[in-house]
Amino acid sequence: MSQTVVITGASSGIGFALADSYLSAGFNVVGNGRSRERLQDAAEKLGNPDNFLTVEGDIAVADTSQRIFSEAIRRFGRVDILVNNAGVFIAKPITSYTTDDLDTLINTNLRGFLYPTQAAVTHMIENGGGHIVNITAVVGIQPNANAPATLPALVKGGINQATRSLATELAKHNIKVNAVAPGVIDTPLHSPEKHAFLATLNPFGRLGQVKEIVDAVRYLTGADFTTGVILPVDGGAAAGR
Repeated sequence: MSQTVVITGASSGIGFALADSYLSAGFNVVGNGRSRERLQDAAEKLGNPDNFLTVEGDIAVADTSQRIFSEAIRRFGRVDILVNNAGVFIAKPITSYTTDDLDTLINTNLRGFLYPTQAAVTHMIENGGGHIVNITAVVGIQPNANAPATLPALVKGGINQATRSLATELAKHNIKVNAVAPGVIDTPLHSPEKHAFLATLNPFGRLGQVKEIVDAVRYLTGADFTTGVILPVDGGAAAGR
């Protein structure tokens, strides 16, 4: 029986690449995103495979996660892996953050982590185990004064710590909880005119590639004796400067 993976933020960027990779490996994939149109576009780009189920909805709303898992179980029988990928990144000096910025980061990055994780854990305990991987950010490990991002550091750093906490809490249920902490990755999130500057933020002097994040996630979801790990994929940015 094929394993099933739920991916939030699956319509573009890292989430889309993860969906493509897992589908290519024979997994069932459940992809969530806010926009029905973008999810349909993603499905078409993937060839509309029968083992790709899309569930639209705002991941900041608790009911969305319940629907994702209910539909996944109805279609595929069980869920083995959750990748909490949906997220936003707002980098600016501390005095420039607005109330809207704070609400956006809390809704998407924090609520969008908590609600799917609760649904996944409830299901995985019943099924004897599973994997959860959180996509965080290297600024939650090692901030950089050249690219101030206090609120993402606050939220993503908190999820790094929550990853460790959940790893110890859930080990008795055979649920592995890990995180991948990307540095600057070449996605549409970053405009090309900023690439030269962004490449200076790590010792390798380049942007990371989406495949490098996918490879890290795939490693963690295949590792049964690894839990509580925060894996930087960042060109060495977490090591300092």
